[in-house]
Amino acid sequence: MILRCIVVLIFGTLAANAQFGEGATRSLYSDVKAFRKGDVVTILIVEDAQADNQATTQNNTSTDLSVQANGSLGNTQGSASAGIGTQNNFSGRGSTNRSERIRAKLTARITDASNLNALKIEGTRTVSINGETQAITLRGSVRFVDINPDNTVYSYQIADLVLIYNGDGVISKAQEPGLFTKFLRFLF
Repeated sequence: MILRCIVVLIFGTLAANAQFGEGATRSLYSDVKAFRKGDVVTILIVEDAQADNQATTQNNTSTDLSVQANGSLGNTQGSASAGIGTQNNFSGRGSTNRSERIRAKLTARITDASNLNALKIEGTRTVSINGETQAITLRGSVRFVDINPDNTVYSYQIADLVLIYNGDGVISKAQEPGLFTKFLRFLF
């Protein structure tokens, strides 16, 4: 009976070491969260940005100039008058409205874990569908306490976030202005 207990303890210890890898210091009772260099963490990208700008300008200018002259020469009397008036009215309006929304999941790797309050992460995800390639690149620092028990973190919890979202392909090229429009923009 004692021999069976010793065998179970030895194999249980070996199985635990095999499960958590060499040099692992994770608890059997806690969630598996990234905290070392090379560990991966899933980033839930939730970014909303909206910007509105409006400007209105009005300028009214008017100028009036009048000259009158009266005089006589002998029995002849004369008068002359001249007037000039100018008026300038300008009114202008402009507005811009921009709204962006990005929702994605990306797995990033911890590149520096020297400080648990600032784990450096970096990741790239590239997807190509029907000739259209989309790439998301993410860099930043995340606190260990912000990593959820399921090993995820929201993008708005990442400090010094650099998020680059690029697309290239048929759709991107179709949205570019034509050659004639580019030429006119160059001239004016």
